[in-house]
Amino acid sequence: MPQDYYQTLGVSRDASESEIKSAFRGLARKYHPDVSQEHDAEEKFKDINEAYAVLSDKEKRATYDRFGHAGVQGMGGVPDWNTVDFTDILGDLFGFGGFGRSTRRSPNAARRGADLQYRVHLKFEEAVFGADKEIEISRDEVCDACGGSGSKPGTSPSRCSTCGGNGEVRRSQQTIFGSMVQVTTCPACNGKGEVIVNPCTTCSGRGQVRQARTKVVSIPAGVDTGTQIRLAGEGQPGVNGGPAGNLYLVIQVQPHKYFRRRDNDILLDLNINIAQAALGDEVSIPTVDGDTMFKIPAGTQPGKVMRMRGKGVPHLRSNGRGDQLVIVNVSIPTSVNNEQREMLEKLGKSLGTEVVPQERGFFDKLRDVLGG
Repeated sequence: MPQDYYQTLGVSRDASESEIKSAFRGLARKYHPDVSQEHDAEEKFKDINEAYAVLSDKEKRATYDRFGHAGVQGMGGVPDWNTVDFTDILGDLFGFGGFGRSTRRSPNAARRGADLQYRVHLKFEEAVFGADKEIEISRDEVCDACGGSGSKPGTSPSRCSTCGGNGEVRRSQQTIFGSMVQVTTCPACNGKGEVIVNPCTTCSGRGQVRQARTKVVSIPAGVDTGTQIRLAGEGQPGVNGGPAGNLYLVIQVQPHKYFRRRDNDILLDLNINIAQAALGDEVSIPTVDGDTMFKIPAGTQPGKVMRMRGKGVPHLRSNGRGDQLVIVNVSIPTSVNNEQREMLEKLGKSLGTEVVPQERGFFDKLRDVLGG
């Protein structure tokens, strides 16, 4: 029976490309005839390579999934194991490139610049409604004097004599597999292949100078402490023509005198007196939109929470706003004058002196049953 390529590599049929590659590398390190001591290592490695040659190719894999082995026959065949590039595998095992070829990325390859981070402090209302904030960031910029070359104007970098401009040096090493070549970054030019003989006096040969830039950024409504805003391409400049990194704004919201925030709701603790709680009242209270009249129903109990629809924080990535939750606290006076005492005594007599023990709540009873 023909082999099942997925079983051969030990992966599921919905495995990703990286999972397939990782499985192949692990099995290749185990069964390559130059490494493995098993008697059938060569045959197993051929099967592994055949499976990988099909599953690593999107077109062949799709055909194999639909029609099996019959579908991939005649699609160019599969390579012999001797044609497999074993350099990466040897590098994983022994820490050096093999067969005289370097597998590391060229030091002169374009690389993306580093990301930067800036903390933005906002007032509570600015976080709620958004704001335009002026920030000053310090980052590297291409040196205007040398144009980024690092050399003094009118001069050019010279080819490194140590590596001959290759950016790397090679050293042969005898191993049980034969002669191997160890490739390392040139210590004289740090892999650039060039050395600066006459450095630019402005940037000291770096090709970049540190500069402070002022920028106005728009903070959207609804942000909160910990929110990150990405400004693409505003980070450190790229290397060798690579793209610039990103700038991440990290939001820090200052506490408010009255308000607290819970997700998109705003919480306000409101103290009222016993007369307002018993008789009801209409009072002016603060909101982020300004002061507004608020009705306290008669008989309001301490701890009651009343909701003001649409007076909260705008949703950051959708329409609508949260609510403002007013948490009522009945304030008991610690001292009264004679007139107030007389009125309270009359009220007390009219209400009576009977006290009613508070019935235990459901959760208290449940804890008793559960033994908590």
